Amino acid sequence: MNNRKKVPLRKCVATGEMRPKKELVRIVRSKEGEVSVDPTGKKSGRGAYLSKEKEAILLAKKKNILANHLEVSLDDVIYEELLELIEKEKRQSK
Repeated sequence: MNNRKKVPLRKCVATGEMRPKKELVRIVRSKEGEVSVDPTGKKSGRGAYLSKEKEAILLAKKKNILANHLEVSLDDVIYEELLELIEKEKRQSK
């Protein structure tokens, strides 16, 4: 029997590539219209996934991909929070 678990894949909205869910970070828009970073991936609301790479985050910021995907206007604060999150994870993995 095949005992390996199926790895859930999600698509990065910036790069368009399918990746395991653990390699992506979820950004969620609540019903009230508040946008936040969802490291657990369990918050309710409209979600969008981004690769945990600086290039993908900067591309999403430049082309306004997240704002279009979540149908809401975004502050630069969200992008700064995402960049801090990936930097922190890189430091912890070393």
